[in-house]
Amino acid sequence: MDDQAAGTPQGAQRVPVCYRHPDRETGIRCTRCERPICPECMVDASVGFQCPECVRKGSGTGHAPSASMPRTIAGGSVAADPRLLTKILVGINLAVFIAVQVRPSLLRDLYLIGVWPPAPFMPAQGVADGEWYRLVTSMFTHEEIWHIGFNMLSLWWLGGPLEQALGRARYLALYLVSGLAGSALTYLLASGTTASLGASGAIFGLFGATAVLMRRLNYDMRPIIALLVINLIFTFGWSSIAWQAHIGGLVAGVVIGYAMVHAPRERRALVQYGTCALVLTVVVLMTLLRTAQLT
Repeated sequence: MDDQAAGTPQGAQRVPVCYRHPDRETGIRCTRCERPICPECMVDASVGFQCPECVRKGSGTGHAPSASMPRTIAGGSVAADPRLLTKILVGINLAVFIAVQVRPSLLRDLYLIGVWPPAPFMPAQGVADGEWYRLVTSMFTHEEIWHIGFNMLSLWWLGGPLEQALGRARYLALYLVSGLAGSALTYLLASGTTASLGASGAIFGLFGATAVLMRRLNYDMRPIIALLVINLIFTFGWSSIAWQAHIGGLVAGVVIGYAMVHAPRERRALVQYGTCALVLTVVVLMTLLRTAQLT
């Protein structure tokens, strides 16, 4: 039975839907073929927007071919394999996990820790001792099979659509900066002698950016909000989880995701990468502050 509002005539005109995504209503049409297109499909043209098919056939506008290349909603290039970077990130995490299983002693050189052993014992290791690389390596390190399994499933589920929507460069910036924000907040707030590891900071960054993107595209927010709430319950209900990494990554993901999909078109790259640089500056400041406290 057709869904129909009460009192609406049977022959009333329906809202147009994107010809490539029939489940998405839209009020935008291609300026060449006049087919309805959603925000994900529309490509900037000299006047209005065009659909990907018209762009591929040639715009005939007289400007450089690169200006007519299909673009994502964030302004990134549309790639042939929209999950390439997600596959690479999963591969790196799996490679590090296998290396740790083969050589367990490698773990102590990769996880995030402020300083160990505590003063006055020497020699010390950790971020406070100058091993800043741990803020990065801990993002790709897992010890337990359940830990990497859950994180990689989340990365695959969230990362693929985000990579397609943002483009590779913006997606990679989101992932890495969110992960660093999670590491930095853990370093700042957790005990200096507590070790932590995992891609959860970056994953929560993807959660935040996905929520922003779904809001931007007017999608149903309930599934992602429900999943996020469940993850936050686990975050604060399980004592062995570094909640700081989750919150740091989530906040960074929301901030960066908002800049990615809401940046004004005329200065899009400046706003997007400038926001990433601003978050990185906060990461550096938190790291310097905690290092001063521990040394």
